[in-house]
Amino acid sequence: MTTRLKPKHQRLVLAIFALVAVVAAGLLAASALKDEAAYFMTPAEFAASPTAVGKSARLGGMVEKGSIVSAPDGLGIAFIATDGKASVRVTYRGIVPDLFREGSGMVADGHADETGGFVATRILAKHDARYMPPQLGAMPGETPDEIARTIEDPAR
Repeated sequence: MTTRLKPKHQRLVLAIFALVAVVAAGLLAASALKDEAAYFMTPAEFAASPTAVGKSARLGGMVEKGSIVSAPDGLGIAFIATDGKASVRVTYRGIVPDLFREGSGMVADGHADETGGFVATRILAKHDARYMPPQLGAMPGETPDEIARTIEDPAR
């Protein structure tokens, strides 16, 4: 003898199963993104709160002008990251992104060292939304003012 669930109970079981599936998917997504969605500290925050040596952290700021020093082998650099309030010495061993330069924004993953500096294991270069590849420069007729005038008066 088999017992069949009433349609009302079948819908309830289905709704509970769907709810459990949605919660499980949300937890899975949150655990997968927890490392990538990390907040970065500014140099002022880094200097104000002592970070444990070797503990993973993310540091974000601007590369101070005139502070980049390349290692003799070409695979390492040291520079100063600043936010205008404080500065932190950052060392990195590896190939830096093409957009990484003095005066530009950067985010570095890594850890604090014994001297109060930061040892980066990965550097991300930030750029503004108006990026133009250096090879193109300002193309004739394509400066922002000329584009705006063209949009305002399409007959041009």
